[in-house]
Amino acid sequence: MARTMWVRCLTGYSIGFGRVLATIVVVASMVLGAPVLVQAQAPRSPTPASANGALRVETIARGLEHPWGLVFLPDGRLLVTERPGRLRSVDQDGRLSEPFADVPPVQARGQGGLLDVALDPRFAENRLVYLAYAEPGEGRTAGTAVARGQLGEGRLEDVRVIYQQQPKVEGANHFGSRLVFARDGTLFVTQGERFDYRDQAQDLSSGLGKLVRINPDGSVPRDNPFVGRAGARPEIWSYGHRNIQSAGFHPHTGQLWTVEHGARGGDELNRPEAGKNYGWPVISYGVHYSGAKIGEGPAKPGMEQPVYYWDPVIAPSGMTFYTGEAFPGWQGSLLIGSLQPGLLVRLTLADGRVTGEERYLGNLGERIRDVRQGPDGLLYLLTDSRDGRILRVLPAAPR
Repeated sequence: MARTMWVRCLTGYSIGFGRVLATIVVVASMVLGAPVLVQAQAPRSPTPASANGALRVETIARGLEHPWGLVFLPDGRLLVTERPGRLRSVDQDGRLSEPFADVPPVQARGQGGLLDVALDPRFAENRLVYLAYAEPGEGRTAGTAVARGQLGEGRLEDVRVIYQQQPKVEGANHFGSRLVFARDGTLFVTQGERFDYRDQAQDLSSGLGKLVRINPDGSVPRDNPFVGRAGARPEIWSYGHRNIQSAGFHPHTGQLWTVEHGARGGDELNRPEAGKNYGWPVISYGVHYSGAKIGEGPAKPGMEQPVYYWDPVIAPSGMTFYTGEAFPGWQGSLLIGSLQPGLLVRLTLADGRVTGEERYLGNLGERIRDVRQGPDGLLYLLTDSRDGRILRVLPAAPR
């Protein structure tokens, strides 16, 4: 979402955009009266306080070890992943099944393991389940991968790996791994740049730091932006990403939205478009954990600005657009999980912009890993801990 404006500059002249002022001093313009192209910066979160007591929370199930992804089955059960490598179903009364057999092996180290789960859009006909995970390679290497299999009785059947991030590298962080299906049936897979390999986010011959788009069988759609380009991986949709762990499609426009982790500051809300460069690690609104500057600053021509950013961060993971009736006035809101400080974040949107932010459940003291809307219109959250829970969120009881 690159944004520019034409201005005629005087010394110290400032131009407002959203909450941020683009201040420019161009002596040449005073002499020549020449227009200057300036890239406006993104609006920053005002960091509102958590509205505790506004929602009710019930525990549906507990005893899950670092649960990561959640999806509803047509029969009312839930499928949930546990990062050490287990896939379970959860009955409506909260009983956990035994782990499903024949789940692909994972590298369960650091942030890696068994991560997201998604159902095929035609699940009622083909019973296909998709899993994103950290796939072990030679030595201590690993990479994001996607496998699919048919959901059987206590097992996955005919399991096939349909996508493998290349190259596999050492390290235990930044696997991305959210799975979302578009209206046209293609599958978007979010990824990270694997932390120590950040420069590869700008390298189109590498899968690191890329959002990819594939067909359900793993083949590459012919209309992907880099198909036929020498030296570029054809599955790439957009690039310059740090670590995307939240993704979803707007229910009315069908446009993809994502939220990705920044470093120390600079978590970003984006609308990734085909072939666009989202800047990491050349531009960022954060700094390195050491406090050192990242790249060239927050903006550069040819690189996209986020829709919105957070500093301090929310450490985003999981998101959904709300379409239910249980929370009046929330239709169309974007709901995001926060690992740190641990929140449910609600954004209101209009015309592709953020118009408001509210925060909830800060009193729980939990890392919110995933956010889903249930068939009943209520919200279901995963808490990321050794004794992780599935939570059901309801409006506060009337007084």
